[in-house]
Amino acid sequence: MDAFADWLFVVLWAAGVLLTLVPFVPATLVILLAAFLHELLVGFRELSLGLWVFLGALALLAMLLDNLAALVGARRYGAGRAGLWGAFLGGLLGLFLGVVGVLVLPFLLAWLFEYLSGRKPEEALKAAWGTLVGLMGGVVAKVLVHLAMGLLVIRAVF
Repeated sequence: MDAFADWLFVVLWAAGVLLTLVPFVPATLVILLAAFLHELLVGFRELSLGLWVFLGALALLAMLLDNLAALVGARRYGAGRAGLWGAFLGGLLGLFLGVVGVLVLPFLLAWLFEYLSGRKPEEALKAAWGTLVGLMGGVVAKVLVHLAMGLLVIRAVF
């Protein structure tokens, strides 16, 4: 049963890392639940309390980085609330159009919302680019944290 639980964690962790690339999917929680399921299957004997606390801290960091990176990128390139809302709505709508939609719609709607809020087209384009750079930076940061979470658990169980 231990080997099954170990490999189940690895599969679910890998799925969680891949799900990090899909906006609005709680991939961090998928990874935490994978660790919890592993421990449930082995009788809560392989992951220490200290590791659980550290995993929780990493989970909070992943969520913070995701949101903070989008704001920093948007602000650095001059985006306002309109651009952030456009990027957010574009991400939601993009889910229905696949990977291209997830990448293109946030950019287009950030530009459109910035433009409609009174910005010149060039300024709106710069702000939309910043919003996209910030969102992608947040995804990269989250992937790195998710990799660290999984590697910590794998180190403890194998």
